[in-house]
Amino acid sequence: MSVNVSPQLTLPPLSLYIHMPWCVQKCPYCDFNSHGQNGELPQKAYVDALLTDLRQDLHLVQGRKLHTIFIGGGTPSLFDANQIKRILDGANALIPFSDDIEITMEANPGTLEHDDFSAYRAAGVTRLSIGVQSFSKDKLNLLGRIHDQNEAQIAAQKASQAGYLSFNLDLMHGLPNQSFAEAMADIDTASSLNPPHLSWYQLTIEPNTLFHSKPPQLPDDEDLWQIYEQGQQKLAALGYEQYEISAYAKPGYQCRHNLNYWQFGDYLGIGCGAHGKVTLPKENRIIRTVKIKHPKGYLAADNYNFEQTEVAEEDRALEYLMNRLRLMTPIPKQEFEARTGLHRDTLKDGMEKAKQRGLLTESAEHWQLTSKGHMFVNDLLTQFC
Repeated sequence: MSVNVSPQLTLPPLSLYIHMPWCVQKCPYCDFNSHGQNGELPQKAYVDALLTDLRQDLHLVQGRKLHTIFIGGGTPSLFDANQIKRILDGANALIPFSDDIEITMEANPGTLEHDDFSAYRAAGVTRLSIGVQSFSKDKLNLLGRIHDQNEAQIAAQKASQAGYLSFNLDLMHGLPNQSFAEAMADIDTASSLNPPHLSWYQLTIEPNTLFHSKPPQLPDDEDLWQIYEQGQQKLAALGYEQYEISAYAKPGYQCRHNLNYWQFGDYLGIGCGAHGKVTLPKENRIIRTVKIKHPKGYLAADNYNFEQTEVAEEDRALEYLMNRLRLMTPIPKQEFEARTGLHRDTLKDGMEKAKQRGLLTESAEHWQLTSKGHMFVNDLLTQFC
């Protein structure tokens, strides 16, 4: 196959991910870099370290403004609003914010020890993501959550009243011993709270979790499919558009930070174990960064980088597709070229095979997954391995 001269990498939008590693307790399904709280949190010291960490990454900004920030964890709402304000003000002093910046913070209904949602809004947070997971007392207990169903509903109501531009509720399905009726009831309860955005995703058993060592009884494949299929229809009828595999939003309320991930944009990652991805057009390189993982090591460090790896040119197409195929929208061929530095013909053979199998369609400017393609994304990706 003849491939045309490769286009130049171009700088994509820049986001910032800030990791807060502490939780009240570790959930049995969680494989994120989180640590149970043991005594008073070193809030000031950790924010000081975050800002130093960000200063060390300033050479990767390359003249861009930040257009989204995501404060994740762990449970960021364990930190008081003054410390959240310190990190946001400090970041803005180092890297200019875009005028319409989206700043999301994760919060759990049972862990608002320090401040209410209005205080975080005043600190600069524009969007909340609330870890509800379920409105069933039984399921919350099985998942190790420390909130109850009433706290979950109250948290959503308070987010709506606090003046946020948007808020998200995190819901899981395929929970231990969950019936179809219970899964649909969670959607009904969530939608009654009128969140602009819903994350609705299936529980998966991950290595290095308590559920992996002591697996719970999960619904069988037939029940899982019924929950997924009927849940999709219910969410659509309620006005939620699926724009990503597990993300649903009312019109205009998509999470811009996550969109940047899936569109193979750039993001700096600061904090314990935080990951980053940065494009260096002048060097024709794409790099991934990882910071020191454990809080003690991170707080004691002078240099926060744990690992830096390069995305090899031969791996860029697959990495782009692994991200971009999570979205429901057509894939612009021009975006593929700008984000990977590869000519669109690099994908020609694989896309042709996928078309023959009915997994996608093609126009002069786009590739578009079919309904069948969305169901068999992993099969499609094997065409490019």
